[in-house]
Amino acid sequence: MLQAKILLQNLWAKNVDWNSQLPAEVESQWNTFVKHLPEVTETQIPRRVLCDFYIKVELHTFSDASIKAYSACVYVRSLSNNGNVSVHLLLAKSKVSPLKQKNTMPRLELCGSLLATQLAKKAIESLRLHIDAQYFWCDSTIVLSWIKTCKLKLKLFVLNRINEITKNSNPQSWNYVPTDMNPADIGSRGLNAAKLKSSLLWWGGPHFLHQADMQLPTQPQNTNSEELPEIKFQCHLSTTEPHENNLALNFSNICLLQRVIVQIKRFKHNCFNRNNKIVGLITASELEDAMQVLCKIVQSDMFCKQKSILSNKKPLPSKDKLLSLNPFVDDAGIIRVGGRLSNTNYAYDTKHPILLHASHHITKLLAQHYHKILLHPGPQLLLATLRHKFWIINGRNLTRKVTHTCITCLRFSGKTYQPIMGNLLKQRLQADYPFANTAVDYAGPILIANKKGRGSQLKKAYIAIFVCMAVRAVHIELVTDLTSQGYMAMLNRLICRRGKPASITSDNAKCFIGTFNELPKFLKQNSNNIINEAAKIQIEFKFSPPYSPHFNGLAEASVKSVKHHLKRVLSMTHLDYEEMYTVLVQIEAILNSRPITPISSDPSDLVALTPAHFLIGRTLTMLPAPQVDNAPINTLSRYKRVQALKAHFWNRYYKKYISALQIRSKWHTNRGQLQLGQMVLIKDDRLPSNRWLLGRITAVYPGTDGINRVADVLSTSGTLRRAYNRLCPLPMTLDQDTPAPRGPAC
Repeated sequence: MLQAKILLQNLWAKNVDWNSQLPAEVESQWNTFVKHLPEVTETQIPRRVLCDFYIKVELHTFSDASIKAYSACVYVRSLSNNGNVSVHLLLAKSKVSPLKQKNTMPRLELCGSLLATQLAKKAIESLRLHIDAQYFWCDSTIVLSWIKTCKLKLKLFVLNRINEITKNSNPQSWNYVPTDMNPADIGSRGLNAAKLKSSLLWWGGPHFLHQADMQLPTQPQNTNSEELPEIKFQCHLSTTEPHENNLALNFSNICLLQRVIVQIKRFKHNCFNRNNKIVGLITASELEDAMQVLCKIVQSDMFCKQKSILSNKKPLPSKDKLLSLNPFVDDAGIIRVGGRLSNTNYAYDTKHPILLHASHHITKLLAQHYHKILLHPGPQLLLATLRHKFWIINGRNLTRKVTHTCITCLRFSGKTYQPIMGNLLKQRLQADYPFANTAVDYAGPILIANKKGRGSQLKKAYIAIFVCMAVRAVHIELVTDLTSQGYMAMLNRLICRRGKPASITSDNAKCFIGTFNELPKFLKQNSNNIINEAAKIQIEFKFSPPYSPHFNGLAEASVKSVKHHLKRVLSMTHLDYEEMYTVLVQIEAILNSRPITPISSDPSDLVALTPAHFLIGRTLTMLPAPQVDNAPINTLSRYKRVQALKAHFWNRYYKKYISALQIRSKWHTNRGQLQLGQMVLIKDDRLPSNRWLLGRITAVYPGTDGINRVADVLSTSGTLRRAYNRLCPLPMTLDQDTPAPRGPAC
């Protein structure tokens, strides 16, 4: 039928009317077509296209085009379990080339490929069986390269059709087939019925489809995308707006910029006045002239339209922001504020200050210069001084920004970041035996006498405070030296009296209270021995970041409470070891008798829940109660009563104590996040702020809630790990697209 379609299209191209006589050439072609048409009835097409006992079904779609038409045909290939292969034509279609647009052969080949995907989609929707594999074949290397190239480079005609092709097919399923093996070539050129009936290529496809182990034809290399037709030229245009102040952008000091302007003006003058050159030191008048040049640059950039209007002696528009200042252009071509102070005896620059804008780089340099020469004042004084000579639009915001971003001022008034208060650790919320998870901190040194009476000498001692993380029970030990043997002996006493803890959390070696340097030195020298010894008895040691006592706040609060009682008891008295240990044990009993829940106003609820209830079942400071019930009780009943009492304590613990921990008393929101490469000051309470180390953030460490609270800082002393509340960020511009590397959770 393709020959008839082409014949009819030629008649339309020649504008032959329906009632007109056919040209002799066309009539001859028509008679030949009609002569072979009855042979179509002799063509037999089998309805069954699959072999017996097939185990695999494939769909092969071919496409091709000629100058007059393009075509596509679909073949179904089935394989049986005994190795037989069956290939049959399933669907075919051809279309004549459009007359309205002159398409090139690659475009017609592309239209044929699009038709192939449409036929394949229709065949899959019509067949009620599973297709194991799908192949597309084309003899145009250009079309194959289009399908597998970047779509952004293609022109619109090709791009639209490639999008449709890739929507209905996988680009990797397209393969090359030589023209003599392509059955779609017959459909694109047409064939009379007699030859079509006996065409094995048309009805059975190319010979390689009949192989049990199908061997693909040799595939040519893809054409380079730059050599393909229908490729868009990529044109990148980069424009740069000319700025008169490009020179100023290279300076961070306005005094140096003034001197450069003076040298430029001298060079220009000396080039035209060789007999009257200007040499020697720069004078004050030259610097003043340079400042006027800089002011003109600012006004040309920021007030170009207003300056043009004022220079022509015309009034500004009614909605202009400068109208309230009554500006005018002086004899030097500088815009000044007219104002209302003309009748005062002030200097001319004060009555009519030069108009500048806060967003200009030169204005910022000017404000920074005045901030330095005035010895770093506040925003109000800085603005008042500037207005003696300059009137800066948005000047208040500029002076605040200059003051708040001054590195020198930040060293004395910089604020640290404080993330939101973290969630409580699991160890503080789960029911477990007392001191199963323990926090420890040191206090001291304190002075104790080596003996009683005269001739006694004072020596140093230290207080170790262990706190149960669940019920806040306190255990206090007095140690006389800072050796690993003494530390392990103290730990053994804790284990023998309270049981072996699963974990011990303490401050980092450099975080112990006080200015005494032996404690950090002790843990620095013996921490490995302590950890190794603790590992033998299966105790896990955990350390909080340096200079971050709030990470171990439970122990820090207990240290404060111990000192509170100790200072009131001792005053200026020096006790010996036994007396001091007795006082500390008494303080321990008092701390363990503190209520951990609010005291109830219910008159029937007489006893508040304390840590001692979990240790001995009652408050340590309570007087012994008289025995009321003398009735005998067996061991089992007593055991059940003890268990019921423990359950009662834990029930009150969960109902009253845990719920009270829900509220965050401070640090309610995140106040900023540090970024990779950000410059910070490392806060050190032992040094004045002007001697704090300067560092750069190299990594951050998130907590269990995903919020960063600890960072590594590279400084002149090496890489230091600090909490956010010890870091003062400096106002530096960062690459916002570069995230900080995250270390393991803290």
